Amino acid sequence: MRHPPPGTRPSPAATPSTRAGWTGRPSTASRYYIPAADVRTDRLRPSARRSTFCEFKGAARYYDAGDRAEVAWSYAAPAPGYEAIAGCYAFYPGRVDRATVDGEQVEAQPGDFYGGWITSAVTGPFKGGPGTMGW
Repeated sequence: MRHPPPGTRPSPAATPSTRAGWTGRPSTASRYYIPAADVRTDRLRPSARRSTFCEFKGAARYYDAGDRAEVAWSYAAPAPGYEAIAGCYAFYPGRVDRATVDGEQVEAQPGDFYGGWITSAVTGPFKGGPGTMGW
């Protein structure tokens, strides 16, 4: 897990964090994982959505906030190589009021699957939009 610039803030459920880390792979934008200590976990509740399984990171659990469904996810026991994200929360930037990295407004990755954060520091093309699922 790599660390982003200071001041990652994904939603009102999280405080500004300088300890967040990010992961990414070709064709997907970065996902930021924020330590639980920097997340207002009192504003999150487990989602009714079933757990999903990532071939790289393992089983993910989802969280709702207020009237918004599945705004975040986490890996309680990620696969080997991803231990650093255990107990951290990742947020979908398109499902919260505002997501920023070092003051820059984040653009949500196209589609409704990856939860990637697009900033001026990353370039596409990115998977998720129409016609990209076969990449």
